[in-house]
Amino acid sequence: MKRSEFYYDLPQELIAQVPIEPRDKSRLLVMDRKTGNYKDDIFHNLTDYFRPGDCLILNDSRVLPARLYGNKKISGGAVELLLLNPKGKDRWEVLAGPGKNAKPGNRLVFGGGLLEAEVLELAEEGNRLVKFHYEGNFYALLEKIGEMPLPHYITTHLKNSERYQTVYSHQPGSAAAPTAGLHFTPELLSDISRMGVGIGFVTLHVGLGTFRPVKVDDITQHHMHAEHYEMPKETAELINKTRESGGRVIAVGTTSCRTLESVGLTGGRVLPTEGWTSIFIYPGYQFKIIDGLITNYHLPESTLIMLVSAFAGYNNTMAAYSHAVKERYRFFSFGDAMMII
Repeated sequence: MKRSEFYYDLPQELIAQVPIEPRDKSRLLVMDRKTGNYKDDIFHNLTDYFRPGDCLILNDSRVLPARLYGNKKISGGAVELLLLNPKGKDRWEVLAGPGKNAKPGNRLVFGGGLLEAEVLELAEEGNRLVKFHYEGNFYALLEKIGEMPLPHYITTHLKNSERYQTVYSHQPGSAAAPTAGLHFTPELLSDISRMGVGIGFVTLHVGLGTFRPVKVDDITQHHMHAEHYEMPKETAELINKTRESGGRVIAVGTTSCRTLESVGLTGGRVLPTEGWTSIFIYPGYQFKIIDGLITNYHLPESTLIMLVSAFAGYNNTMAAYSHAVKERYRFFSFGDAMMII
């Protein structure tokens, strides 16, 4: 398929700039992927679409305050880093700008010297590999001097940084939020659990590769960057038990979906494991694990809308997006949601 087949017109004013309050008052479009039929609802009515014996799988990754503003140690030239992937021993792959101030050998300082970075070498896509030097706890320093890495299309200041975290975020490591989970409240999760729906967690640390634009016309030639995931034993057991008893596995977000499909075995079983995945799901993909997907509305021509099209069907997906635009749903990270079952 061609990249252009996943384009749709989106009025700028439909890009949500702030999260809705409370979280579960966002709108929800519910689609039957077999028929393509859909209906409009509100997210807090999500329980209407579960059955006892189903399971809900969420990504518990927590967004790092991964944007750092600092200076070259010698000349004082301004520099910005965005942490992408940990490479071990205080080494990180980062996006750096301007590039002239982040050449191999440069020393960079942040937070008045609380954190220093040594640029080691160039990496893929013009990124840098840096080594950090500091005293104390690295993640505690990030909380003190880093900023939340909101997407470029959000230009309004976020007053409460926790609104770019899910209420169940636990494992720090993402450069962007798994945004489908932003709609859940502790109360809604409790309601779902009381129905007899199992709730399990996976971890996939979201890197910018998930949002990297598709630049090739033939989408099969697009290369995904790898992201680190973990499938805990208890979650694997929950999924296998759910499938054996005839329940549905419903993934929250494309990140949970990609994790499940990365570890899924032929026959629909999963094993506890961890590793790196660069799985790219687009129409024609045969799903092994998930039976339902809760997701936000994604950028035109993105790998994310391609994944949704693979699961819901291309025509169904584009029709649902057209409806969402017509009905003035809110789009992207702080926008509304879709449930596909």
